[in-house]
Amino acid sequence: MAHFDTEYQRLEASYNDSPPGEEDLLVHVPEGSKSQWHHIENLDLFFQRVYNLHQKNGFTCMLLGEIFELVQLVFVVTFTVFLANCIDYDILFANKMVNHTHQTQETFKVTLPDAFLPMNVCSSRIRNNVFVIFILIIAGVFWLHRLVKFIYNICCYWEIRSFYVNALRMSMADLPYFTWQEVQARIIEIQKEHQICIHKKELTELDIYHRILRFKNYMVAMVNKSLLPIRFRVPVLGDAVFYTRGLKYNFELIFFWGPGSLFENEWSLKPEYKRGGNRLELADKLSNRILWIGVANLLLCPVILIWQILYAFFSYTEVIKREPGSLGARCWSLYGRCYLRHFNELDHELMSRLSKGYKASSKYMNCFMSPLLTVVAKNVAFFAGSILAVLIALTIYDEDVLAVEHVLTSITLLGVCVTICRSFIPDKHMVFCPEQLLKVILAHIHYMPDHWQGNAHRYETRDEFAQLFQYKAVFILEELVSPVITPLILIFCLRRKSLEIIDFFRNFTVEVVGVGDTCSFAQMDVRQHGHPAWMSAGKTEASIYQQAEDGKTELSLMHFAITNPHWQPPRESTHFISQLKERVQREAASAPLPENHLFSSIQSESEPHSLIANLLVGPPSLLSLQMGREGPVANQVSSTAGSDVASALRSLSPLSTSQHLRGSYTSTRLPRSDLAPLTGTRAMVGSGTDAHTASSGSSAWEGQLTSLVLSEYASTEMSIHALYMHEVHKQHSRGEVSRHTWHRQESDESSESVPDEGEALPTLPRSNTFPSAATHRQEGAPLHPTGQRRYGGNTDILTGGARTIARGPRLPMGGWADEAQAGRHHDTVPEEGSEDELPPHIHKVT
Repeated sequence: MAHFDTEYQRLEASYNDSPPGEEDLLVHVPEGSKSQWHHIENLDLFFQRVYNLHQKNGFTCMLLGEIFELVQLVFVVTFTVFLANCIDYDILFANKMVNHTHQTQETFKVTLPDAFLPMNVCSSRIRNNVFVIFILIIAGVFWLHRLVKFIYNICCYWEIRSFYVNALRMSMADLPYFTWQEVQARIIEIQKEHQICIHKKELTELDIYHRILRFKNYMVAMVNKSLLPIRFRVPVLGDAVFYTRGLKYNFELIFFWGPGSLFENEWSLKPEYKRGGNRLELADKLSNRILWIGVANLLLCPVILIWQILYAFFSYTEVIKREPGSLGARCWSLYGRCYLRHFNELDHELMSRLSKGYKASSKYMNCFMSPLLTVVAKNVAFFAGSILAVLIALTIYDEDVLAVEHVLTSITLLGVCVTICRSFIPDKHMVFCPEQLLKVILAHIHYMPDHWQGNAHRYETRDEFAQLFQYKAVFILEELVSPVITPLILIFCLRRKSLEIIDFFRNFTVEVVGVGDTCSFAQMDVRQHGHPAWMSAGKTEASIYQQAEDGKTELSLMHFAITNPHWQPPRESTHFISQLKERVQREAASAPLPENHLFSSIQSESEPHSLIANLLVGPPSLLSLQMGREGPVANQVSSTAGSDVASALRSLSPLSTSQHLRGSYTSTRLPRSDLAPLTGTRAMVGSGTDAHTASSGSSAWEGQLTSLVLSEYASTEMSIHALYMHEVHKQHSRGEVSRHTWHRQESDESSESVPDEGEALPTLPRSNTFPSAATHRQEGAPLHPTGQRRYGGNTDILTGGARTIARGPRLPMGGWADEAQAGRHHDTVPEEGSEDELPPHIHKVT
């Protein structure tokens, strides 16, 4: 296989968290003026704990939650062992009589303690059962591990509590009412005083997000590039996705934090994985490690399977008894949450966005009720309901009917049967409008394959969407079988991708000043990872393999810019955003709308009583008051495909409305005197999707309402941007062959995906909706130089409207070739340890 000599060098630093080569940026503070929070060694864990404490509503709530988790584990194990060894089920089921020597036959009554075995018999049965002893030992070791971890976490979170109280000036009682953006703004502000990070004078919002989401951004990128083996073709069932919490845990264990993982600490990739010369050796090493972890999973499979069954039984039995139809409800799958996640999107932002699309998604899936199944369900419900009605009537007439054997059981089962049948009977008032519902869903989830649009009524689209939005029962079933299937996936599927994984981490890892090694996709750089079909034409230098699929880079950039309006994007990203705004204004001015059909569509199908509906469909005076706009909303009919969305965006004033509102928001707050330095322009509240609100003193409810308004506006702004960008992308890719996650083959990311010299150009692997315009082939042309590694051997050089693909002879995925091969001109590799001259494929982000 071809070899590439260029190495990703890392210069050793004198501090544990110092990014390579950035010693000159260290901020020196006199010893006497250093605060308790000066130079935090592990900022990743620190910021993660700050975020977790905020999301768990303070130290006390987090402490109680941790304690109850420990108690819950003891309860499940103890109660299960008790049920298996200390109950006489013959007495409980009345299969044998109880010897009551002190009671007459007339007063004989079996009580629950009668079914309990004596203590000596119970303990003897436990001691004689080897399997139970093994389970108890495993559970005991695991519980002790959790206990030690609990004590350690309490000590760490006590320090975080002190940071909130002393540095951020936020009490634990007020913390649930502060948004995360307020917390983040104060962290950025106190950086100047405390120098939390000594490598940068000022922190940015993106720095904090990178620290918190370093590993999650890698996972999102690997799912986006279809690198992880989570999609399978199952006989009879067809295409299926299997991605459970157990499988996700093993992926993270292998890649990020387990023994022998690719990272040497939370912020730095191991040096050997940054060099391409030993990629085959590293791939074999990773393959062996995956094998041993898979074998370990296989050996622990019985224990994990028993725990999964018991935990599911204790967790869901009461819910099923109370609400039998809950298993027919749907939830966002783990794969769906990863596929739909933006780069640099926090957990609460993602869940808030998906929750807003839940109602429309449920309505869309309910549109596909089987007529045949509906007829069967109606008749089964009639027969079961008739028998149930008779039994209930007899019970009301004489309660002794319940004493008859199996009557109570029959009533329960019949009630469950009727409830399940009703879940298959559609609402008679429901209107079949899948296209409109899918548009509403897109406004919230932001990602959708092109071939869904216009085909929302087809069962193929419904089945693919079901992979993102699955039944709760399917979710539970997948988690139950996960201990059996996970080791098989690791051993037989993930090992085959070892070389691709090694190449991925080397090619898509960059060093960020003050942050360390992070995923290059998380930079949201349209020049490095933009897609020409997603409004990045002429601004991106990315090859096919460097392009993020499905517009992930562009949409993530817009989402982060809207959620964090004070963030200053890089020059290329600023240019992309400004061009998008200009295009929106231009199209909206040329084709205004008589009324906002888009807003009414979104609100009628997903949030009919939301604040957005009241504000945007409400009186014009309210719009003028909140948005600072004068004059009526434009009232002409659009003639272009994206004009509806453009007009909605113009009325919302993208990227400026939120800043205007947030600027006026601070005047409604009544901060305490000791927080005066923090209430400047940086101490604004941002979030587009935060469920928490900020308040202090008598302005608590006012601040909470204002924060909700800001949250609704930012969320709506991003929703309309997503719709607009999809409309523009649809126009760009109309008539072109597109490729999506559902269409990509596993070989797309492998070295075999690059064609030979004699192959025709159309056989090039295509990313999502990559343009198929006429291209010219130049053999022997050097690759276009960029500041970042190539994911593949092909590089697209965009010069105006023309496109030239410079292609070398059959290159593997990492973008290397033998030195003797023609058409490849390697740059000189500098000496290791040189800080001024970096290897040509290192991208230092400042």
